Amino acid sequence: MKFMLLLHRDESLPQPDTSQNDFAAFNDAMIKAGAAIGGARLRPVDAATTIRVHDGRTQVLDGPYAETREQLAGYYLIEAADLDAATEWAARCPAATIGAVEIRPLWQAPSA
Repeated sequence: MKFMLLLHRDESLPQPDTSQNDFAAFNDAMIKAGAAIGGARLRPVDAATTIRVHDGRTQVLDGPYAETREQLAGYYLIEAADLDAATEWAARCPAATIGAVEIRPLWQAPSA
């Protein structure tokens, strides 16, 4: 099964002590286990743009739509046997110690 690990953190707090080496080690562990499919760090919310279309009119908004304490900071796309395995990867992610990691299963296309 494919899962997205959505990394959230509060951008108003000082940059955390979590080292880039911690993320590199996590990346390497996922690659070695065959779990890593992809991922990326995202720019801060001040670089975000939100698009909404209502009644055929496009609305362009600066920043994220929702007012939340934690913002989406990055993501991993992983392959895991089930939610329990995905949860184990999320718990190992350094982002879990400085914010939150949301796990979302991807929709699977129906078999023909």
